[in-house]
Order: sequence, then structure tokens, then C-alpha cells
Amino acid sequence: MLSFFKKLMGESTDFKALMEAGAVVVDVRTPGEYAGGHIAGSKNYPLDSLQQHISTIKKWNKPVITVCRSGARSGMAIGVLKAAGIEAVNGGSWDGLQQKLG
Repeated sequence: MLSFFKKLMGESTDFKALMEAGAVVVDVRTPGEYAGGHIAGSKNYPLDSLQQHISTIKKWNKPVITVCRSGARSGMAIGVLKAAGIEAVNGGSWDGLQQKLG
């Protein structure tokens, strides 16, 4: 199963296929930013508290797509998640990913 996700998360990530395969979107912006707009069904775990949610995220046993406002914080979140053994890919800005998902 992981090899399937690795193919999806290659150089040109197919975010639609990842979502169809059960990936979860984790928005690492602040609660205030998240309240201003977000991807339906996404989880809001701000970057500064992401480490506290690792056990919950691991229980999902699904790949994670991180998003934020610009892609910078979500990029940092990838390091935290991968260090914990979680398959993760940077989705960039939340609104950009929303457009890609259609």
C-alpha cells in the first residue's frame, strides 16, 4: 500500500488521486486563519502544536497533505510528520490545493 502512495507523491503529485485514496488534509495555519476559509473536511493542527497531534495522525494510518497560507509552514510540517514516520506531502497554499482538487 505504501508503494502506491509513494507513486502518487512523486515529483508531480496527483493530489486528486491521493485524496481518492484516503489522504487527509492537515491545515497548519492558526485557528483564526482556518476560520477565514479552509478545505472542507480538513483538520486544523497549527504548526506550533503539530507535535502534540502526532499520535492522532498516526492512528489515521493514511497519508497526509499539509497546507497553509503560502506553502512555507506546510513545508516545515512535512519534516515533523516524516520524522514521526508519517507519509506526508506539501500541498502548498490551502486555496491553491482547493483549486487543484476542483
